[in-house]
Amino acid sequence: MKSPIIKILALIMALIGFNVLSNYYFFRLDLTQEKRFTITDATKNLLKNLDDEVYVKVYLTGDKLPSGFKRLENAVKETLDEFRVQAGSKINYRFIDLNDEVKDEKNRNEQFAELSKKGIPPTEVFDKQGGQKTQTVIAPGAVLSYKGKEMAVLLLKGSKMASPQETLNQSYENVEYQLASSIKELTKTERKKIGFFLNYSSLASVKQFDLIRNLRRSYDLFPVDIAQSPTLDGLDAIFVLKPDKPFSDDDIFKIDQFVVKGGKALFFVDALKVDSLAQEGSLAQPNGVNLENLLFRYGVRLNTNLVKDYQMCAAIPLVVGNMGNNPNLELVPWAYYPLINNFGKSPIVRNLDAIYIKYGGSIDTVKANGITKTPLLMTSQYTQILNAPALISYNAARKEFDPNLYRQGQKMLGVLLEGRFLSLFNNQILPSDPRAGLFKNQDKPSKILVVADGDLPTNDFDKRQNSPMPLGFDQYSGQTFANKDFVMNAVDYLLDENGVITARNKEIKLRPLDRLETTQNRAYWQSINLFLPVGLVLLVGVLMQWLRKRKYGV
Repeated sequence: MKSPIIKILALIMALIGFNVLSNYYFFRLDLTQEKRFTITDATKNLLKNLDDEVYVKVYLTGDKLPSGFKRLENAVKETLDEFRVQAGSKINYRFIDLNDEVKDEKNRNEQFAELSKKGIPPTEVFDKQGGQKTQTVIAPGAVLSYKGKEMAVLLLKGSKMASPQETLNQSYENVEYQLASSIKELTKTERKKIGFFLNYSSLASVKQFDLIRNLRRSYDLFPVDIAQSPTLDGLDAIFVLKPDKPFSDDDIFKIDQFVVKGGKALFFVDALKVDSLAQEGSLAQPNGVNLENLLFRYGVRLNTNLVKDYQMCAAIPLVVGNMGNNPNLELVPWAYYPLINNFGKSPIVRNLDAIYIKYGGSIDTVKANGITKTPLLMTSQYTQILNAPALISYNAARKEFDPNLYRQGQKMLGVLLEGRFLSLFNNQILPSDPRAGLFKNQDKPSKILVVADGDLPTNDFDKRQNSPMPLGFDQYSGQTFANKDFVMNAVDYLLDENGVITARNKEIKLRPLDRLETTQNRAYWQSINLFLPVGLVLLVGVLMQWLRKRKYGV
């Protein structure tokens, strides 16, 4: 039998050896089913290449946080700890509880107001402590600093149509992406170039205000006179935004070659144009911008119709009668303005709130070899299709809803295409053509987004305040929809070579307790949780003592 001293010394030497080896071979094991503690390779590459400190101030903390928010706080801390594993001392953070650290109420309110200006609006949270309902104001976000630059990130972000528990879980899933994408924006040294066409749209610049303002934070934007530009070389992406004039064949050739050679494109196109006739309604007829053949070659068909969705739609003010001598205005559902809350499987649309569509058309996919098609925006099942030409009558909104009219099923309004695109001009360019020297029939992989609504990335204008409204804001309901997030996510996905946006694919499953069971048998489950672990420890202790006596007893 070996001496106990030798066993102890051997154990000490083994521990010392393990610690020495751990200095040379680092590893971590994530044993969770969803790999919730594992960050993406793109985020790891981003963090390993940091050349200076990123300092993070997190304001989502406090002793009075409800359990759901506490879980989100823990997720932020765990994610930042994982970031430090990859970046070392170049990631530092601090959690700040304004309610605890700032005792003066006026000063505290000023700090909340300052965070709100940066994009972290204060949120009231409620909880029950000691049988009493408590109310606390928090700022559910963080401010990141790098080389004198600063960026705020909102951490509480999910679908308004989800339950509070689901919204918190969606925020949990997005923590890595929100933090990593902010670090990417702060540390990027090269900005991608995006072109906007001047020739083919009558869209007022004031309706592009919020889109341009948000894109300029991360990208360089260029107005492009495509008719005077020999090629679109030098750009990384192009926006085809609500065109209302036919593209010339020569300009379509330039767009085609840009995409075939690897350029990214976002098409927000109305298949029908809606012209106002009178107070009674409008007329919708084909837009005719000459992009149909190009998009068909790439794998999609824009149908010349309007999609009505009665189950999920916005409301508009209509006269429903008179009150005395004054017309009586009420908000009534307007099926021509679908609210899209049915999304495909893509990081572009994961955990998004609803998207506001105005007079959108349906999209079908067609055969295109080597092209992957991912549906992004879909209606509910309860739709009605109006083919062009169509008369849009406001009187229809005043009538009782007839479910028999809305049985045409789910329709797609937005799609992502990825792959090596075959040119529309395949076998059409003769050797004598001046364009033949630079022509590519099929070249580099690319990505394009097609949405059958030219208004999705535009903002409304407040005539009373004489200022543009935020992108996605509905002036009638007062809600802000996720149009801006959708567009920014799409641009990020198309142009982000590092792929940080793939962190949006993280999924954390909710495993809620049975409320009825925990309420009715509360004492039973508390007893099990309290006494079962202690009982198991005692049982193991008694068993070990019995085995010891049996082995060494006389």
